[in-house]
Amino acid sequence: MSMSWADVRFMLERMRGLVRRGLASLRTRGLGPTWARVRRQFARRVLPASAPLHVPAAAPFAPFAVPANDAPRASIVIPVYNQAAYTLACLRALAEYPPAATCEILVVDDGSSDETGEWMPQIAGLRYHRRPANGGFIAACNDGAALANGAHLVFLNNDTVPQPGWLDALLDTFGAHPDAGLVGAQLIYPDGRLQEAGGVVFDDGSAWNYGRFDSPDDPRYASLRDADYCSGAAVAVPTPLFRELGGFDTRYAPAYYEDTDLAFAVRARGLRVLYQPASRVVHLEGITSGTDTASGTKAYQVRNRGVFAEKWREALARQPRAGTVPTAGSVVRPRRQILVVDAETPRPLHDSASLRLVNLMRMLVEDGAHVVFLPADLHHAGDDTARLRRHGIEAWHAPFAARASAWLREHGHRFDVVMLSRHYVAAEFLPLVRRFAPQAKVVFDTVDLHFLRERRGAELAGDAGLERAAERTRDRELTLIRQADATLVVSPVERDMLAGLLPDACVEVVANLHEVADSGLPFGQRHDLVFVGGFRHPPNVDAVRWFGGEVFPLIRARQPGIRFHCIGMAPPAEVLALQSQPGIIVHGHVAELEPYMAGARIALAPLRFGAGVKGKVNLSMAHGQPVVATSCAIEGMHLTDGHDVLVADDAAGFAEAVLRLYADAALWQRLADNGRENIARHFSMDAARDTVRRVFLH
Repeated sequence: MSMSWADVRFMLERMRGLVRRGLASLRTRGLGPTWARVRRQFARRVLPASAPLHVPAAAPFAPFAVPANDAPRASIVIPVYNQAAYTLACLRALAEYPPAATCEILVVDDGSSDETGEWMPQIAGLRYHRRPANGGFIAACNDGAALANGAHLVFLNNDTVPQPGWLDALLDTFGAHPDAGLVGAQLIYPDGRLQEAGGVVFDDGSAWNYGRFDSPDDPRYASLRDADYCSGAAVAVPTPLFRELGGFDTRYAPAYYEDTDLAFAVRARGLRVLYQPASRVVHLEGITSGTDTASGTKAYQVRNRGVFAEKWREALARQPRAGTVPTAGSVVRPRRQILVVDAETPRPLHDSASLRLVNLMRMLVEDGAHVVFLPADLHHAGDDTARLRRHGIEAWHAPFAARASAWLREHGHRFDVVMLSRHYVAAEFLPLVRRFAPQAKVVFDTVDLHFLRERRGAELAGDAGLERAAERTRDRELTLIRQADATLVVSPVERDMLAGLLPDACVEVVANLHEVADSGLPFGQRHDLVFVGGFRHPPNVDAVRWFGGEVFPLIRARQPGIRFHCIGMAPPAEVLALQSQPGIIVHGHVAELEPYMAGARIALAPLRFGAGVKGKVNLSMAHGQPVVATSCAIEGMHLTDGHDVLVADDAAGFAEAVLRLYADAALWQRLADNGRENIARHFSMDAARDTVRRVFLH
């Protein structure tokens, strides 16, 4: 595809932004860290390979054992009629990769005449039930459900090969989404192509296997999503709900449309039908009933469509018109669709801005919106991309999104709101959004006011060049605020500053978003000091250098046993060099922060410049960990010295505050309790909910 003027304009703005940020990085970070940043920006990213499909090796029958439990969380009901070899492969797959959840497996034999009756009783742990006569799929499933002991029923066709982790992914969905009434798996053909990613039902009762023959890894099919129905080849439903609904409706006997009918009945109860792509099941479609709708059992598919259409006439009036082709936008209507664009996929375990963004998107999903995330770098971010998808966020990446302009040309019409994060991302994307999504409300998320942080850093360094760069950033940010329909800042201080500069702009505060965590160990069992912050952020480098060089020696002189734990990604050489001092440990990035939040006695925020709300302060307070900070670090955070934080701005005062808090259990507990209350009042998701709804949902 040839490049359009929109592509050229986008690339020119991106190049200008890269040059600007590169020069600023050289002045503030030096050549080494800047070069590392450039290499990271342009590194070739390879898509993570999908796990190869597991297929049990073909072998003559020999007895084996399947998972079994007397008090199962799930009852897996497998209806069978002949096809013993396929049933055997299904059971072997369940045996070779048993789930973490407790389960029982029930094979309901609907009058087989092959080896089924000989083999099944020899499989240890299997509950085998033989019906007296052939009654069809619905009768066999309902019989199995009546015999089940599990809290959840999982219906599984015998012509399937469940992939490792499939059952746990289905069941965990109910825990993460208490309003779920039915959850279906992603169905895959044996050759790896997608068979179904949740079904679509049209207004005449006909149905569509969404995603058929596409890649299972395509972002359109890779996130948790509401579906009209999920194929009964692999679905889970709470046992009490299934029984309350009367099981599969026998008017569809012997088979077909019973799964679609069940999904509509679940929704009629006010519960959700969810497609869970993390649960992958290979399905050999048509093995038992064939594919010819003109004869055999498959003929009931045609008849039952009419039965279904009559039963659900009112509900079908709200479904898409027959003959239309489902798209990524249409399958989530009528939900409000919101596009979020940031420089890269957020990494909530690495930095507070990422945590804020993920929690903001989670809030929107919880309030009924469909959220789509597009990283400007178009990279797949591994576990971080997967995390968004588990939250029900449609996360895109290359090669499925090859160019920003082409992607927005295809998808822009979907969106009611587009949020652009950071001024350099907004500068690149705003013209594309106005062109390809003119109907969308544009929200500019500053993350923090970059010019304010840059100006303060320049003043601290006494660098006139940095001051001029900060003014250029100021002009760009103010221009974007004028052009956007609404702007988000993270603190009242920034909102009030913008009110003076741009009194007509719509500016709202959405601060850091945290969940109050467990309070960790008590005072007497905690030891040492901790700092958490990514070192690609210049204020954090300066803070640790100042604390390690000027403050910590004063502390160690009076308390030689205290250690300082420094945590954060990409510590530069000057931070690593601090380890030459006794008691300083530079950990870099750690996979799990919890031990340091729960076990360190005091958190530190020794920032001498910066802007916005400091996630390191919020994070510690949410865990009941008191904080000693500078005035800059607590700006706009509703904190009071001596009540919920200790504040000092010079080295001697900062050291004294740390030593006093380290020795005073009563003061420590008071600050811990009041800090947690501050988080609940000002920085929780509930505290931001009204503002988020006003900006995005009204």
